[in-house]
Amino acid sequence: MVFLVQPTRAQSDADTLDSLEISLLTCSPHEAIYSLYGHTAIRCRNTITGEDIVVNYGVFDFAQPHFVTRFVFGLTDYSMGAYSFANFEMEYKYYGSSVTQQVLNISNEEKSRIMEALARNSLNPIYRYNFFYDNCTTRARDMLTMHLDGTVNYHSRGDSTATFRSMTHKYNEHHPWARFGNDMLLGWEADLSTTVSERQFLPSQLMDDFATATITDSSGTTRPLVSRTETIIPGGIQVTESEFPLSPLTCFIILAVIILAVCATEWWLHRVFWGFDLLLMVVAGFAGVVLTLMLFSHHPAVRLNLQLLLLNPLPLILAIPVALRARRGKSHWWWKAWAVLAVVFLFGRFFQHYAEGMTVLALSLLVRCIWHSLHQSRHPGTPLRDKK
Repeated sequence: MVFLVQPTRAQSDADTLDSLEISLLTCSPHEAIYSLYGHTAIRCRNTITGEDIVVNYGVFDFAQPHFVTRFVFGLTDYSMGAYSFANFEMEYKYYGSSVTQQVLNISNEEKSRIMEALARNSLNPIYRYNFFYDNCTTRARDMLTMHLDGTVNYHSRGDSTATFRSMTHKYNEHHPWARFGNDMLLGWEADLSTTVSERQFLPSQLMDDFATATITDSSGTTRPLVSRTETIIPGGIQVTESEFPLSPLTCFIILAVIILAVCATEWWLHRVFWGFDLLLMVVAGFAGVVLTLMLFSHHPAVRLNLQLLLLNPLPLILAIPVALRARRGKSHWWWKAWAVLAVVFLFGRFFQHYAEGMTVLALSLLVRCIWHSLHQSRHPGTPLRDKK
């Protein structure tokens, strides 16, 4: 750690700086939920003394007080950590992740500035984590590029139409419930086009951009940002944990079949099963509470979410009044209101990508709402319990 936190004297020595390599490390994803998108770190290696330190901006602690609540509201604190490359190597070999090293093509003075900045940062390592705009990858990028003589120019051919949502989809496609959770919480802002800088929140994207990037100094001289690229830890065997066997879409299709079956049975028996509606509204209401809480979250791209049209707290609030009127054979205005919200929700698909199966859910609820209106128009005042 001396090499990291006390750089001034050692790094004023030209020989020490000549033997110092500063690299961007990019780790491929592994199966842990927090690593589905990969990871980025900085390596500081002295080829003569053997000192070899990895700086990591992705340190967090599940044991922090109210961790889950703070995470939901975007108030999670991450921190910078520094440890030996040997420990880093052991960890990623254990997970079976490959690690690519890009050695920076920088001067001794630039190396010194980066090391001094890392040393200062180590005295106050905690920062407020933001998945898209301020994470372990963007922190590493800024720490490296903000202390160079000149401007970094990126030349990689990234997809200019890529959105935050589409980029995350590439990494969670084999984890449908993780994707479903992300898509439920992300709003329409996640479907807007991103800039080059914004796309670099993903480790692999930053690695690709670094590969062709150049530095242009004040005199107009241009040099490559990276001098050497190599795989320093090959990928290994990864253990895949079993997940819930049914996809979100399958679950919503099953729910749609149940709703249709309930409606058909009610038509046959000339009744309405108010208990089913009570359960449906309570579950929808609790899901709506979670989405409503996102309105107060500090996470980016979650506050304007059109899925709130379909899932919001109103069903939870109105569940008892709706059930009581149903027991007396009377309809409630909520069914017409929910039908209107479902229709508006379906039109919202032109502006926002919805979570998997949400369109099926909307159509199913719309059928239920229409059925209530038709049943009450044909059988007004029909009691909902069996007549003796």
